[in-house]
Amino acid sequence: MKAALYVNGQLRNVDAEPQTPLLWVLRDHLGMTGTKFGCGIGQCGACTIHLNGSATRSCLLPLAAVDNARITTIEGLSQDASHPLQQMWMTDNVPQCGYCQAGMLMAAAALLKENANPSDAQIDAAITNICRCGTYPRIRTAIHKAAAQLRSKEVSR
Repeated sequence: MKAALYVNGQLRNVDAEPQTPLLWVLRDHLGMTGTKFGCGIGQCGACTIHLNGSATRSCLLPLAAVDNARITTIEGLSQDASHPLQQMWMTDNVPQCGYCQAGMLMAAAALLKENANPSDAQIDAAITNICRCGTYPRIRTAIHKAAAQLRSKEVSR
C-alpha cells in the first residue's frame, strides 16, 4: 500500500503492507527510532505519538488507518529539546532507564494542549503510560513545572 503521511510537518510517502503497525512504519520505513516498542498490545504507551493532535498508541494502528494523517513523533516535539516538558524532564531527572520517556513525553504534551493546569488526579487519568522504574512522582512534578512555564509564555504574549 502506498500511503502519504505528514510526519513532523513533512510529507512522507510510504509503501508498506496495509496492516503494518504505524510504529513499524515510523521505525523501519522512515528511520524514526524515537518511538519505542514496548508491549505491542497498546498497554505500556512507549509507542505513543500524536495522531491528528491526539495521543495515540502507534503499535496497534495499521498503516491503512492513517493515510493522509498528521503525525507528530518525539523527534517532532522540538528540534533541540527546547519544549518545556523536555527541559523539565532533564531538570528534574525524570528518566531512570529512559525507555518509556518518549511515549510519556508525547502523552504529557497532548495533556497540556488540552489542560493548561492539570491536577495530579488529571495527570494520573490522562497519562496511562507505564514506567517500570516508577518515576511517577517526578513525572507529575515535571508536568506541573512545564505547565506553569507554558502558561507564563501565554501570559507574556
